[in-house]
Amino acid sequence: MKPVPEIDRQVYELAKNYLPSLRIEGVTPSLIEKYLNPVYLNPRPISKEGLYRSILESAQDAHMKSGVIGGSIDGIDKLAPILDGFNPKGVLSKYGDNWEEVLDQIVEQLKPRGKIRKTPRSIWPRYCQTILSAAEFIDQFASVDDFFSWVDFFDRDDRSRASLPMLLDHEIKGFGFALSCDFLKELGYINFPKPDVHLRDIFTALELCPEGEDDYQLFKAIIRVAKHSNVSPYNADKVFWLIGSGNFYKDHKIGVNGRIGSHKQEFIDFARS
Repeated sequence: MKPVPEIDRQVYELAKNYLPSLRIEGVTPSLIEKYLNPVYLNPRPISKEGLYRSILESAQDAHMKSGVIGGSIDGIDKLAPILDGFNPKGVLSKYGDNWEEVLDQIVEQLKPRGKIRKTPRSIWPRYCQTILSAAEFIDQFASVDDFFSWVDFFDRDDRSRASLPMLLDHEIKGFGFALSCDFLKELGYINFPKPDVHLRDIFTALELCPEGEDDYQLFKAIIRVAKHSNVSPYNADKVFWLIGSGNFYKDHKIGVNGRIGSHKQEFIDFARS
């Protein structure tokens, strides 16, 4: 059997070249490179309000939440009047730990489309709990620079890095390890790949990560593949995510509004062969 580094490197190269090989209009090697380059990330927030908003943006990006949350109110920015312009201290002063009042205000002022289930484990109630716990978390930092200094402390040490998304998982209700990684990654921290469902399916199918492992082990497997391929974890994350999601979110002229459909199973079959 081939050594693990060689397998990792070969699978990465196959993945990087796969979508351009399908000759889908506009999906070129240069387009793929654009998505692998973190310079194209949105600018970092310059205030605690921007940081709080970023958390809430990432928090809805799980399973069907983005459609139920942002999709039903035409975007997270619509929450600004209810959340005191995304001011964590203002949110805590207004609502305390009363997530039901947050939800009542959202229903009254924004009138989300679709059925609103109000049992505590339903999507909107859980998101409102995230709103309050995220406000409490961000409010503890003196400034946005204080927050980034704190993250830098973890990011500098390979041994402690993975403990940061674990900590965020515990601090912010409903966030989880994968969403914590996504939040950090989108802030420009390229060492935090998101162990999402697309990467899990590909990595387990190609035996890059044992089936049934938790998000932490998948996180480590992505970092290992990146290291053996001499690229950043962010780069490796995006290569496989683009295949699984088919979502070129910065290029709406590609496919149908930026979407070309998932090519995950086709790639798995191709890589196995």
